[in-house]
Amino acid sequence: MFEKICIGLLAAVMVVLVVDPSFAQEAAAAAVEEAPKLSAGDTAWMLTSTALVLMMTIPGLALFYGGMVRKKNVLTIMMQSFAACCLMSVLWMIVGYSIAFGDGGAYNAYFGGFDKVMLAGLTKDGMSGTIPESVFMTFQMTFAIITPALITGAFADRMKFSSFLVFITAWLIIVYAPVCHWVWGGGFLSDAGVLDFAGGTVVHINSGIAGLVCAIVLGRRQGYGQENMAPHNLVLTLIGASMLWVGWFGFNAGSAVAADGGAGMAMAVTQIAASAAALSWMFAEWVIHRKPSVLGIASGAIAGLVAITPASGYVDPQGALYIGLAAGVVCFIFSTAIKRMLGYDDSLDVFGIHGIGGIVGAILTGVFAVEAIGGTKGLLEGNAGQVAIQIYGIGATIAWSAIATFVILMVIKVVMGLRVEPSAEREGLDVREHGEVVQ
Repeated sequence: MFEKICIGLLAAVMVVLVVDPSFAQEAAAAAVEEAPKLSAGDTAWMLTSTALVLMMTIPGLALFYGGMVRKKNVLTIMMQSFAACCLMSVLWMIVGYSIAFGDGGAYNAYFGGFDKVMLAGLTKDGMSGTIPESVFMTFQMTFAIITPALITGAFADRMKFSSFLVFITAWLIIVYAPVCHWVWGGGFLSDAGVLDFAGGTVVHINSGIAGLVCAIVLGRRQGYGQENMAPHNLVLTLIGASMLWVGWFGFNAGSAVAADGGAGMAMAVTQIAASAAALSWMFAEWVIHRKPSVLGIASGAIAGLVAITPASGYVDPQGALYIGLAAGVVCFIFSTAIKRMLGYDDSLDVFGIHGIGGIVGAILTGVFAVEAIGGTKGLLEGNAGQVAIQIYGIGATIAWSAIATFVILMVIKVVMGLRVEPSAEREGLDVREHGEVVQ
């Protein structure tokens, strides 16, 4: 009986296909439509976002950091950002992209493998969703550029340039690319449900913790606590901060990888959080130190941008406001009082702004996540477990970044040394390391 029913159904289907061949044609067309198609709008936005994120490092970060160091080291810190851009681009092409977004097989939870080494398989027509894979690869390259460049602010004025190049080479391969895979490449943090829309863990906690380790391993600058180490040109710093702010729209809204409502909301919450954090840092400084400083408001804006980064695809404007207000105050405290209390010399507050800002933002993502925006409920919508998942992601990133960074530094210290000679530090790294000075 069952066989007769099956034969009857099969016969009915054949009749439909013969009598109305358009049915088969429509079914085939529907199947084709399911395949990813190039979106000109998405591609145009991602090309723009890629350029914006590149601008964050050169010239944004270079100017931001360049204004904060003493005049005798301004070229050195800017050179480090520029050199990082060049070196990380080549390393990302050779092996970084493969480790981050390749297929690691049995080890895919932790490592992306080597199937995309030298960008193997990347073609003009290759797709990543609705955009060319070449665009996606380059967009991710700009993240790989800025992350190690951020670390330079922690050891400003005292690391040898040769050692710096070796350090960021090893750090990209051993630290950045694997963490990127864990979160965005289908690794174990992604499987665990960690929310990081645009780099709270991958970029900011990762670089902030590495910066703290670098500051501790290299030790304090000569004269730290006794000499005046105030920024030599806050005009450069404010220009750099402004360029970072504008570029951050590519950083966060670009992480939607589409020109859609998600990108629009990410842009809106980015602006709100940055503004709120700038104000909360400024007012906190005003109350405690009696004067609102240019450096303070600029640092506060960056802290807000850092904190909203992991949350930008998951929270609404109200959540962004609270994240920004919290980040400004907390990062101000860590960059001033806590740093003085613990005595480490994080020259340009990489840990205080990026490390702490990233941690604040990652935790509060779990609090303020809105299901209607990012598809995941946060604590305020009844999902308290998301906060625990966020803390798990933070802990894994901190542990790997700290341990691996320390090992890399110690190997370099033994093999070639890390720090410039005391006389070079006194004279300035610009002239001693690069043979140039700013007049």
